[in-house]
Amino acid sequence: LSNIQSIINRFPPLRKTLKKIGEIRDFPSQALPRAGGRGTIGRRRTPVGASPAIKIFVGVLFMQSTLTVEALYTPEHTLAAPLLRSVVYPWEALAGIRECIRALGAALSPEEYDSPRPGVWIHKTAHVFDSAYIGEDVIIGPGTEVRHGAFIRGSALVGAGAVVGNSTELKNVILFDKVQVPHYNYVGDSILGFRSHMGAGSITSNVKSDKTLVTVSCGGEKLETGLKKFGAMLGDDVEVGCGSVLNPGSVIGRGSRIYPLSMVRGAVPAGSIYKRQGEVAAISR
Repeated sequence: LSNIQSIINRFPPLRKTLKKIGEIRDFPSQALPRAGGRGTIGRRRTPVGASPAIKIFVGVLFMQSTLTVEALYTPEHTLAAPLLRSVVYPWEALAGIRECIRALGAALSPEEYDSPRPGVWIHKTAHVFDSAYIGEDVIIGPGTEVRHGAFIRGSALVGAGAVVGNSTELKNVILFDKVQVPHYNYVGDSILGFRSHMGAGSITSNVKSDKTLVTVSCGGEKLETGLKKFGAMLGDDVEVGCGSVLNPGSVIGRGSRIYPLSMVRGAVPAGSIYKRQGEVAAISR
């Protein structure tokens, strides 16, 4: 129980639920025999029905296997690896993106990166169209293409071999290597994993309409983030269909696919096909 409780302490929404374990009716006290059968060594209380504890523990394991940096990403595919390894949940890194970019940029080799103005570093092999807007605190990696009309507002770390397309807007984001946001995408306060792709017109919604703090729904529980702005966390190799909206606090597990025109909320397990709310199927291998 102590091990379960130590894990659950990382999940504020589950702390209250944990108390249920102590409220379960007990069997009558029973004596424990000593080794060798000589007398007893006291008494214990045995809970009737372990299902609540099991459900909680399974819920915790589900969260751990779905929401953490380790579960979602391969940090070797981003310069932000040190930042991501310093946190448990990826959204905990959002507040540190700007400072991370500044620290990384100051250490980049001028032989590999141009710095057209302070706070902006663009790899010499990247192709940035003249009509693209590049704000403050931006790193653009090798071989990346920033297309006509792209709007990089600021605090954006774009990895190697990525595509930022026409009318796509980035703000306070980490894009791993080979990420594609090629057509009319808005990506704000989000982290997109290695080789993830957002179809045309798909967006991350990063603020709730009532302006309250964002929570992450996972396994029937809600995990508080303490953040007002939190878009989506896309794991490695995620495919988001055209016209989809990823609501605040969406977390999409590795290798999952989102149907076009979907409205996603909460956590989607790795290796899943999200068809609509309440209809998520495993990908056939």
